[in-house]
Order: sequence, then structure tokens, then C-alpha cells
Amino acid sequence: FFAWLFVGAMAPGSTGRAADSVSDGGDFTSQWVIEQAQARAAMPFAPPELPSDSPLRSLDYDDYRRIFFAGGKAIWEQTGGSFRLQLFHPGFIYNQPVNLHLVDSGKVSSLPFSTGYFDYHPDLDDLAESLSGNLSSTSGGAAQLGYAGFRVHHPINNQSVYDEFLVFLGASYFRAVGQNQFYGLSARGLGVNTVGPGDEEFPRFSDFWIERPERDAEAIVIHGLLDSESITGAFRFHVTPGAPTIIDVDATLFPRVDLPRVGIAPLTSMFLFDATNRDAFDDYRNAVHDSDGLQVKLGNGETLWRPLANPANVQISAFQAPGPEGFGLLQRHQNFVYFNDDEARYDKRTSLWIEPLEDWGNGHIELLEIPTGVETSDNIVAYWQPAEGLAAGEAHRFRYRMHWGIESPASAETGRVVNTAAGLENGREQLFVIDYSGGEHIADSQSDSGGVLVHATTSAGVITGTSSTLVEATGDYRVYVKLDPAGAELAELHVTLEVDGRRWGETWLYRWTP
Repeated sequence: FFAWLFVGAMAPGSTGRAADSVSDGGDFTSQWVIEQAQARAAMPFAPPELPSDSPLRSLDYDDYRRIFFAGGKAIWEQTGGSFRLQLFHPGFIYNQPVNLHLVDSGKVSSLPFSTGYFDYHPDLDDLAESLSGNLSSTSGGAAQLGYAGFRVHHPINNQSVYDEFLVFLGASYFRAVGQNQFYGLSARGLGVNTVGPGDEEFPRFSDFWIERPERDAEAIVIHGLLDSESITGAFRFHVTPGAPTIIDVDATLFPRVDLPRVGIAPLTSMFLFDATNRDAFDDYRNAVHDSDGLQVKLGNGETLWRPLANPANVQISAFQAPGPEGFGLLQRHQNFVYFNDDEARYDKRTSLWIEPLEDWGNGHIELLEIPTGVETSDNIVAYWQPAEGLAAGEAHRFRYRMHWGIESPASAETGRVVNTAAGLENGREQLFVIDYSGGEHIADSQSDSGGVLVHATTSAGVITGTSSTLVEATGDYRVYVKLDPAGAELAELHVTLEVDGRRWGETWLYRWTP
């Protein structure tokens, strides 16, 4: 929860007007949101802010957690249907109001702030009374508060229970889960200048229009208006909960200025340790991470697997991927014993795969890994960056499908890298142990016998040996790679397998640092 709150604090801030909107009872269309984003791009960025003297700004973490959404007050709960909405209270670090609107049969109705949606701890009675008083005053000040965000409930796991499966909260962050999963990594609407000179910019969703689904609908449609100093955008999310939960995203972006560095479909996650860096942490658990690897499927059909790292220094990796078939941050380990954490249940954290629904052109996947010593800080970011950036004065459309589930649709049953471990051998050489699924389908052969060939290269140092074998206990195929760094401070390793003259399995990539 703390990590989720933290990301919202990074949104940019300044005073300004609230968003324009279709008046209550007016007609709503997706095209209207696009036109609104385009019109706003010609204006200076001016996000609304809570007044500097608002008591909501003085709420601390504990106070904010003592404001609960009231039972029985969920949107559409009383009228029935397969989806319900709950709202997040403004305040604490959420000081830029988000305007929420409902769309029913193509007609819009606003959802102004009301204390009636919330239960306040007795210690916060004064705050509740103050907000209620402002709501009833002629100034209408509290009515302009808006909300911090919202979450969506659906009987995703059990037909008689409405479980939360999707939440929008903080800047342009949102996250979802598939059936029987826990929240883990997050997505964002857009990344701006995540890597490079100058400060990173965090666009925010200023407005949402949420379409009321039909009573027995299996999907819900949400529209969002994105805004920041450098860009605006209109987003349409078509959300189908299930195993996996599928979100089809249609985004039209309007840069205010030329943007050379922009991240499309950015993902944010946490990686603390696993079998590659376990000795750096004094912890009873075997591993701690929301995601354990970046998967990329290139246009030529090759699939890359890059295990994540918690490096000593910030590191950036780029993977050339013109017209990618997809990419994602995955949590491949779904076994409780692997983590041994009965509270966080990292074995139930979701994976997220991004599937472009059209040719995105030239660009690359960028991976940012930031050092961290705690599991409450997200330290992994991945996104696709167009080679030419985004030019001002033009509309840029990106459509993609998000798969929130256990594994990506790009993963085959055999040849998946299911585990990577590392350690010293002979006090000098670095040994890497790579396990691939479906080992029983290939020969139990050493690399020099002709059945299975291990091709291993390094950008620095020397590969001193490779070998491979079938692990009978698991059915996985295990590859051993030895590296003599020869004093190098960094080595990029590349391993592929060849079976009967053909490439087999995923391409394993790894960045080694001392």
C-alpha cells in the first residue's frame, strides 16, 4: 500500500482551472475527449490544486488510511449489474483533484465530491464536519474537491463476491489483476523523459468518464483525459476482467512541445532479490520481487528474456525492437516455497504483457533498474520508446492490448527461462545457471556432443566454459555458463540454444556487474 501511495506523490503541481466537461445531460462520445485533449494542448498546463490552507493537505499517512469508503454506497450497487465503483478521498499526497463523470446511454452526469460516500474515524470528525459545511455553503468550495481516483469491483473470482480488480490512483498510474491474483506491478498512461537530462515528467489523468455497463456485461469502458506540461492525451480503456484481465487501450496524444524521449505503455515494478543476488540481503525469505524478468518478442519471432536486477548503480538497457510483437514484465515464479512469504504472497503477483495492435514503427524497449534496499519502493521501469520521439502539433495514436495474468501469451510451453541463479566458482569465475522449461523434449546432451549446442557470448571478459543437462527432478533443461570477468566492470551476456540445427527456446540476456 505504501508503494502505491508513493507514486502519486510524484505528480507535478501548480495552481489553475478545473477541466472543461460536457454538461450534465449532454451527449458524450470518445471523439469529444480527443477534441478536448487537442484543444487543451494549445493552452498552458494548469492543473487544479487543493487550496494551500485546506485541512486535507495536513492529513498524514495514518489519518488518510482512517477514511474508508462507506459500505453500501458503491456506484451501481443498488441498481444491480456486474460492475461497481468505489471512490478515493482527496488529501494527504493526492492534492490535485480528479474529476469523475458517469455516462449512461450516451448521456453524462458529473460525480461531485460528497462526504456521504465515506466513513471517517472519530478523530477526523472535525474534518468531516468542515467538508460538509463547505458543501452546503454558497461558495461550493468543497464541491470542487473532486476525488483522488477510483476502483472497480466485479465478481471476477466468485459469482457471489464483488472483488476489486482495477484501480486508478495517482498521476496516470493504474493497475489490475487477473483471477485469483494480488496487485503487484503498475502501469501508467505515459512516461515522459524517464531517462535522460532534466527531470522526469509525470502526466496525470485529470478527468474520467466511466460508461455504465449493461446489467450482465462482461466488460466496462473508461475514458481518461491526460494532461501535463508537455503533452495531453485522450485514452479509452476497454476492460474485460478474467483470467487474464484484458485491457484494450486506445490513446491519442497531442504534444505541446517536441518530445524526444517518451515512453509508450510504461510499466513500473519492484525487484529486491532472488537467486542472483540473495547473498546481499539478510532476510528469511528466498526471494522478494513483484516481477522477475523482462520479456520482449521481436518482429522476427525471436523472444528475449532478461532477468531483472537490483544493481549497485542506476543502469539503463535498450533493446532494439522496431514493430515489436510485444513486451512485458513477468512474475514467472508462482510457487509459494520459492518466496516463503505468507503475508505479501509474491507468488500471486500478476504479470503484465503489452501487445501492440498495430505497427508502432521504429523504436526500442528501454529498461531502467534503480538500486533499492527496501521492498516498498518500485525500482523497475520498462516501456517502448519511438525512435523519433513525438513531434508537437501532430496527433499520435497508439493502440495496444494489456494482458494482466500469470504468463504472457508470447511464452511457449517449452523453452521458457524459468529460473536464473548466479554465484562464484573457484573464487574467480562467475557461474550462471539457467533453467528452461520442457527439457524432456530435447536430448540430455552436453554442448560438445552435437545434440544441444549452447552459444554463449560476452561483451567483456571470457566465457570459459558451457555445459547443459536435463534436470530429472523438474523436467527443466539446465545450462551452465562460466564467465571470467578478467577485471571488467560490466559484461553483457547472451545465450541461445540450438537443437538439431534450430534455435530453441528464449534468448537469455544478462548484465553482470561486480
